[in-house]
Amino acid sequence: MLTSKRKAFLMDALRRDGQLVAKTLCAELAVSEDTIRRDLREMARDGLLVRVHGGALPLSPALGDFAARSLIAPSDKVAIGRAAARLVQPGQVVFIDGGTTSAQVVRHLPADLKATIVTHSPSIAVELVAHPNIEVIMLGGRLFRHSVVGVGAATIEAIGKVRADLYLMGVSSVHPKAGLSTGDFEEACVKRALCHAAAETIVLASPEKLATASPYQIVELGEIGGIVALASTAAALTAPYKKMGITVYPA
Repeated sequence: MLTSKRKAFLMDALRRDGQLVAKTLCAELAVSEDTIRRDLREMARDGLLVRVHGGALPLSPALGDFAARSLIAPSDKVAIGRAAARLVQPGQVVFIDGGTTSAQVVRHLPADLKATIVTHSPSIAVELVAHPNIEVIMLGGRLFRHSVVGVGAATIEAIGKVRADLYLMGVSSVHPKAGLSTGDFEEACVKRALCHAAAETIVLASPEKLATASPYQIVELGEIGGIVALASTAAALTAPYKKMGITVYPA
C-alpha cells in the first residue's frame, strides 16, 4: 500500500475509532511497527493527530489563536458560559481562565454579584470593568499573545499566593485517558498551578474538545470535579467522565 493511501486509511480509522493502536494497525495493514510509527510521526508533524504511547489520538481543533478560536461554534460557547456563570457563588474567590469560552462566563455573571475574580487574562479583566461589585485581581507575567494570557515564572509565583474556591478552566482537549491538555507548554504549567491552588476545578468543554488530545498535559481527570458541556452532547462522549465520578453540568 502506498504511503498516501496508508495515511488516508489511518485518518479514516482515527475518525471512526477515536484512537489508533500501533500494534493492531501493523497486523491489519501487514506492515512493520516502525512503518506505522513513522507514519504517525509524520502525521503529527503535519498537525493531523497527537502521538501517544502505543499509537495516536485525534488532535483538538481548538489549537488556533484567540481570533481563530472565537469563530468556532460561538453559540455553544455562549451556552457553556451561561451555565458556568451559574456555578459562581456570592463571596467566592474564583480563578477564571483566559479564552473565548471564559469570556462568555464573565458576560453572564449577575450584575449584582459580589465576588473576587482572579485572572491572568487582560481581556477577562476588561470584561469585568462593568461589574462594580466584583473585585478583580490580575496576575502578572509575560503576555502569551496566542491566547492573550500571562505565563511564566511570575504568573505561577502569583498564583501560589492565592487560595481560590473555584477554578473555571478552559482547555483545548479533554480525553478519558490523556486527561486535560493544551497546545503550549508554559500555558499548561499555568493552568496546572491554577488547578492546584483551587479547592475545585470545573472544565469548560465544548463538543469539539471532547475525546481529543493536545501536546501538553495539564492534569489528569482525577484532579477535577466537573465538566460543563452542552446538554446536546452525545452520551457516548460524556459517559466516561460520569463513570469516573466527575459531575457533568449540562449547558
